[in-house]
Amino acid sequence: MNGVANQTDALRIGNHVFSSRLFLGTGKFSDLDVQQRAVDFSGTEVLTFAVRRLNLDNPDAPNFLERLDLKKYTLLPNTAGATTAEEAVRIARLAKASGLCDMIKVEVIGNPKTLLPDPIETLKATEILVNEGFTVLTYTSDDPILAQHLQKAGAHAVMPGASPIGSGLGILNPHYLKFIIEEAQVPVIVDAGVGSPSDVSLAMELGADGVLLNTAVAGAKDPVLMAEAMKLAVEAGRKGYLAGRISKKRYASASSPVEGMIE
Repeated sequence: MNGVANQTDALRIGNHVFSSRLFLGTGKFSDLDVQQRAVDFSGTEVLTFAVRRLNLDNPDAPNFLERLDLKKYTLLPNTAGATTAEEAVRIARLAKASGLCDMIKVEVIGNPKTLLPDPIETLKATEILVNEGFTVLTYTSDDPILAQHLQKAGAHAVMPGASPIGSGLGILNPHYLKFIIEEAQVPVIVDAGVGSPSDVSLAMELGADGVLLNTAVAGAKDPVLMAEAMKLAVEAGRKGYLAGRISKKRYASASSPVEGMIE
């Protein structure tokens, strides 16, 4: 098992246990050196990538995995590029046959402009891959009802988008995201659209179990520094959620008690 956590507050997905709650995508980096340093500073234990980016038919072809100490990470292949359940299942099977990992991130896009997931094909692919023994993490919209259906289909984690992929718009609908989290029986990993550490912290404060991001780090002016900032934001947001914030009030409330004050 990769990345086994010693803390009691560990993230468990299927048979995997992680101490870091930040999942990092590996695309869009300017070069492999920057990518490697960003991965190191992020503290992540899970790296996700599009299976179609790798030439799995030619194991001798160079790829970014060669630059990383894979003993330190759990790989999370994704089915990016799939537009049907059939395509997603085929990509997942290819990844598994290549021995990359038993986990798969199901991603079935329904619209090339918005890159929003196709709910019907996504649910269908999830059902098939769960039945085939995959540990399935499913990318979905922020639809609480669809999230429930995915859980019933056996998804090991649901991954609602904060906003469209790569948009950097942050969490557009925290109300629905909170619905998903409150009803979840499996981990909820906020995926897509976050742009800043404050977005990440908010997701964690809402009760998300983790955050997956790529563009927010790879596209930053200083990807390495941003990777570290995202790591700290995940940790701060998680601790804030566990600590329990004060309730909001309409009026001021003195920090110091007035009783016993000398006039």
